[in-house]
Amino acid sequence: MPTIIHAFDWPDRVVVGAVGEPGSRTFYLQARTGKRIVSVAMEKEQSALLAEKIEEILDELMGQQGNPVSVPAETPIELVDNDPLEQPVDAEFRTGVMSLGWDPSTAQVVIEAYPLVLVEEGAIDQVETEPAEMLLVRIPVGTARAFAKRTLEVVGSGRPICSVCGTPIDPDGHVHTLPDDF
Repeated sequence: MPTIIHAFDWPDRVVVGAVGEPGSRTFYLQARTGKRIVSVAMEKEQSALLAEKIEEILDELMGQQGNPVSVPAETPIELVDNDPLEQPVDAEFRTGVMSLGWDPSTAQVVIEAYPLVLVEEGAIDQVETEPAEMLLVRIPVGTARAFAKRTLEVVGSGRPICSVCGTPIDPDGHVHTLPDDF
């Protein structure tokens, strides 16, 4: 069966947002063009890594002599998006593999998200098959800068990190044991 491609070539909106309380949030990548909205569930770490890699691509492009694709150093104010996810948030799939690229022919960052594929424990031979569906989002450099900034803010708005052990602090408190040689 051919892959269903949820494609957004010049979306009106593309954001990462979270639903739930810190510590038990679900993250979503959401794209919208007109009334058509597609959301895919992601892990917090996937969201953060996606934003960081987009920033790397943009910084590399900006560093090219003369900044030929006009990559902004900061998020253009008109592209700041602090609105919540569009409701209802119904995930098409939970994201597994993602890819990120640059299309010089359109000067767009390209995000591809594929469904998480669970493999049975002990499976030796895994037949390569086409994914049932995928999300394909193409965004210009200003939108990409705004997307990355917002995503890092959403990821960072969770539980505070313990300065001693480096793990998130629960709302009910935080207990950890120190090493004997501390």
